[in-house]
Amino acid sequence: MAVPFSFIVILAILFLASSIRVLKEYERAVVFRLGRLIGVKGPGLIILLPVIDRMVKVDLRTVTLDVPPQEVITRDNVSVSVSAVVYFRVIDAAKAVVQVENYYFATSQLAQTTLRSICGQAELDELLSEREKLNARIQEILDADTEPWGVKVSKVEIKEIDLPDEMKRAMAKQAEAERERRSKIINAEGELQAAEKLAEAARIMAESPITLQLRYLQTLREVAAENNSVTLFPIPIDLVKPFLEKKES
Repeated sequence: MAVPFSFIVILAILFLASSIRVLKEYERAVVFRLGRLIGVKGPGLIILLPVIDRMVKVDLRTVTLDVPPQEVITRDNVSVSVSAVVYFRVIDAAKAVVQVENYYFATSQLAQTTLRSICGQAELDELLSEREKLNARIQEILDADTEPWGVKVSKVEIKEIDLPDEMKRAMAKQAEAERERRSKIINAEGELQAAEKLAEAARIMAESPITLQLRYLQTLREVAAENNSVTLFPIPIDLVKPFLEKKES
């Protein structure tokens, strides 16, 4: 009994439909044949053998991983909450499927433990002022540990550091005291410079007494410019000294 041609066509269409896959530019297919890895295919059109081949699709785009806040005790025994963000991508699709069960979950857990470890080794001042150094250290450790999984960690950023309320108040007092100290130092330096200038002016006036008279006239001019109704004229003591002596005699 001859097999109808239409039946053969339908079987061919079903075979092609189950065999053909189309992958986007950023996707790769890790293909297993009877349980054994035969390679990575894509992007574009790929053909799989029905029943025999199995495909695991992997995304090669950069993933933004939000690390939730971690409770950390710094080296100087201060409890803080630290959160971060990690940027990574798969560079070897075969390793990401074969070497680890779930590369995203594994990277997330590793990022949390590494963040706690590195921040716990630093003091609070270092944690607040040297974030770039800590970011580079965390990124270096994560990149080395995820390399066997075919994952590349490109960047790590400490996002937020939450301090206890009592520590915030203590830091505010410290900052206020530091600003007051700087203000006093600046004021003292200003007084010193003013004293030096006054001493220099006194020396100049001592060498040339006429400058004192010129300064006196300049002061009168400034007082007259203020539209004052009363103007004080200082009188040299030498002018009234003869009258005082005559009165005493």
